Amino acid sequence: MPENTPLAPRLLTALCYVTMMCLAIGLNLLPVFLTAIGASYGGATGLTQEQLGRLGALLFGGLVTAILCTGPLADRLGAKPFALLGNGLMSASLVGAALAPGYATLGLAMFFLGVGAGMLDMVVSPVVAALNPTRRAAAMNWLHSFYCVGAVVTILTGTLVLRAGGGWRAACLLLAPFPLLLLGALVPRRFPELSAEGGRLGLRTLLRRPWFWGAMVAILLGGATEAALVQWLPAYAERALHYPAWVGGVALLLFSVAMAVGRMAVGSAEKLDPYYVMAWGCGISVALFLVGSFWPGPGVALAACIIVGATGSCLWPTMLAVTADRYPEGGASMYGALGAGGNAGGICLPWIVGWVADFSDLHWGIAVSAIAPAIMLPLVLALRGGAKRGA
Repeated sequence: MPENTPLAPRLLTALCYVTMMCLAIGLNLLPVFLTAIGASYGGATGLTQEQLGRLGALLFGGLVTAILCTGPLADRLGAKPFALLGNGLMSASLVGAALAPGYATLGLAMFFLGVGAGMLDMVVSPVVAALNPTRRAAAMNWLHSFYCVGAVVTILTGTLVLRAGGGWRAACLLLAPFPLLLLGALVPRRFPELSAEGGRLGLRTLLRRPWFWGAMVAILLGGATEAALVQWLPAYAERALHYPAWVGGVALLLFSVAMAVGRMAVGSAEKLDPYYVMAWGCGISVALFLVGSFWPGPGVALAACIIVGATGSCLWPTMLAVTADRYPEGGASMYGALGAGGNAGGICLPWIVGWVADFSDLHWGIAVSAIAPAIMLPLVLALRGGAKRGA
């Protein structure tokens, strides 16, 4: 079908949704098998919780590295080369992880898996924004809801493999072909320009604006709110709440379902003030983190952690959308800076959770996660005031 037909933007938008699902493979398979990986590589005593947290940090480190490098290059070369390369690198890294003989090799595979995911994360948001210029907030929340759908598929696959007696290596090999199939589907597509007509606003110019720095800090905190439980929820259910391993996988699956539902709901409610939506999400998330950490009944504690998926779901995509609305000429470099900021939260907070857990326990590790939405709440209200004043 010719690329200038009315269906072409909708088709490419749909493929971007599938790309976001594919990206979720790389970022959600590790948490399901965190305990099993610790037993595989740590000998009789297993890996320490800091070492397990380091694997997640390497994954998100690759993600941020790719986002920072891809943004400026995508402004010059376009999004398509990185969409193709990212999918290919993800597939190769999943195979590499499955065949990794030791902890160091696995860490290297996790880093390059993050690089592939980062390339995809970098290009899909500006492409969808360019394809849907009149409804960016809704389109961005719908796009990121498909990340959660992909997480559900990945977690369900991992959990079923676990229940069937398979290991994490088998799950990696089972999921490795999907990025290659998406690569083939993207090859004939033509991608749009990544900035609004009238020229691109350079990243150096944006970095001189205080509002943009506030947005970067806010999206970092939003990413941290999400990533802490994405990485630690299965281990928390198993080690601190004393559920069997498969319950941890189901809990993470339900967490991802809650995130998908939350983002779809925000994407469908276009008349709501996005800043107030984020502020309410932050406040409720703080309360749920504390309930999930210290409530004496494990069922209530686990349910509270799962519900954080819904309350914190809007923070990242909505912050991305309001920034894109404020600076529509920002280009891929702007999305790269924001994506790097959000994923930096994914590096820091899960590692901090593991560090605190080694000195105390996972109850306190999860409780520390409440700091991120607590700081973000007044910040998004301040950003709303700045946007209204044009500051």
